[in-house]
Amino acid sequence: MKRSIASPVIAIFHREFDRFVKQKARCVSAIVRPLLWLVVFAAGFRSVLGIAIQPPYETYITYDLYVTPGLIGMIALFNGMQSSLSMVYDRETGSMKLLMTAPVSRRLLLVYKLLATATISSLQAYIFIGITILYGVELPWIGLLSCLPTIFIASYFIALVGLILASQVKELENFAGVMNFVIFPAFFLSSALYPLWQIQETSEIVYQLAVLNPFTYIVESIRFGMHDTPLTAATAGLVVASVSLSIVVHKLFTFGQTR
Repeated sequence: MKRSIASPVIAIFHREFDRFVKQKARCVSAIVRPLLWLVVFAAGFRSVLGIAIQPPYETYITYDLYVTPGLIGMIALFNGMQSSLSMVYDRETGSMKLLMTAPVSRRLLLVYKLLATATISSLQAYIFIGITILYGVELPWIGLLSCLPTIFIASYFIALVGLILASQVKELENFAGVMNFVIFPAFFLSSALYPLWQIQETSEIVYQLAVLNPFTYIVESIRFGMHDTPLTAATAGLVVASVSLSIVVHKLFTFGQTR
């Protein structure tokens, strides 16, 4: 009985990790993309832009420390969307039909796939965190552990959103355009690069969009988690949203299946 439960979990995790490892360009770009932002973009602002005291920070901080949680969110955002892209590909090639014939509930198949995607995103995030520490970003050591649940939940939530989008897109080419339409506004219209109060001083419209942007709360949850405050209102909202979206995704993909 235990073997029958563990076998599909191991199979799906192995499938997702094997696909990720074999796609070497995806592995490299997942780390290089945020690293370029840290080395080039953040380095340019480090000497001219400091962040005033605001929660969860207790003193003035450098820009590279501020932008790191947003770049971790970028990793989860891109990986979640790319995982959904692979699902569209599987549907076009017929692999999805083969997967659905497995003697396991489709609900569980979806949960296992989402968990595998969230695990890969979390692993990528910690590889990036290790590089940032070597680069000289002074992250609190205790926060490296306390932010793990937040990063995992955020990755799970983004993977859920990606699956919902993928369920509505029938062709691979169309989904690539949808990815860009979602990823870039979500990232730039958030607190990933600038504090909300600075955005408000510049543009009230952009500020309101950032407040309404779910990715803002993902970034802030990671930010507070990295500074030993893993449980915040944003994190609680993220958990509620993940559970709610899980129900939506299961309804979309079970197709009336009762088992």
